[in-house]
Amino acid sequence: MIFCNIKRNRSSWAGSIAKKSIHYNKINLYHLFFRYNNVNFEHGADSSMLMTRASEYALLSLIVIAKATKPLDAETLSKELDISRSFLAKILQSMARQDILNSFKGVNGGFALAKEASDITMLSIICAAEGKSPAVFDCTGSQKVCPSDNASTCQIWSFLNRLQGKIDYFLDGLTLADILEE
Repeated sequence: MIFCNIKRNRSSWAGSIAKKSIHYNKINLYHLFFRYNNVNFEHGADSSMLMTRASEYALLSLIVIAKATKPLDAETLSKELDISRSFLAKILQSMARQDILNSFKGVNGGFALAKEASDITMLSIICAAEGKSPAVFDCTGSQKVCPSDNASTCQIWSFLNRLQGKIDYFLDGLTLADILEE
């Protein structure tokens, strides 16, 4: 697991994420969010709000693509990052559908950023990779999906909804450019 240990300023958090070896299976966003905002927060390794490998691989591939001088194909990226080519190809196509990447066909084809790194947010990367917005808990998106069917009397939903809003705002404020500054 990646537990981001932010010890410097806001733009320095990415150092623990942007690593080539891919043996992590989730990024703990609690630590990312609370450490980034200088909140002393210690929580167990099995927190509820996680980015899956899809988000991690999306971020890592975007870092490599952003540094490249020409479009990179899924095969090249999968070898460089040691990721399953078929899984990575699905993630890359999803990011292309969301206008994060441009996809070029042909012998010299591959993927390139569709816009400036400063215009690609962490929230958009996660949404593209996961196919949905990140959620603190199952019910934070809507009371209609309350797992306990007690939404109308839930004492914590409004708090969780506010927390979700702050996390979305935080992720929408982080860009690929911030990560590349490392």
